[in-house]
Amino acid sequence: MSEQVNHETIEKLKAFPDDQPVFMLNYLNYREVVAETGKTGEETYVDYLKAAAPFFEHIDADIIFKGKPVGIILGPPEEAIWDEVLIVKYATKYEFFKLTQAKDYPRELRASALSDSRLIFCK
Repeated sequence: MSEQVNHETIEKLKAFPDDQPVFMLNYLNYREVVAETGKTGEETYVDYLKAAAPFFEHIDADIIFKGKPVGIILGPPEEAIWDEVLIVKYATKYEFFKLTQAKDYPRELRASALSDSRLIFCK
């Protein structure tokens, strides 16, 4: 999996108005098995969400959608559909940055659950 940070998009986020909500679309593709634990990627992601929950208690953000993609209506029909989509609404960009900079945030647990992912900034 590539955890490549797109610095151009980070700059767009930094320039985003201070008083507007930010939406992050998480497009997730789980590992079949997490070698270190023998659990599935989906089980490990549930563990990650539980471990991340206390961090969300200290910021103004909510998961506003969590669901499984069903099929492609517009686009290449042969394209693989990943496992899950989450949309997180942050009150402001600062709330997102607070989360990403939090000490001891369970980033590694999230990464171990996923074979690939996309985090897409939306307004």
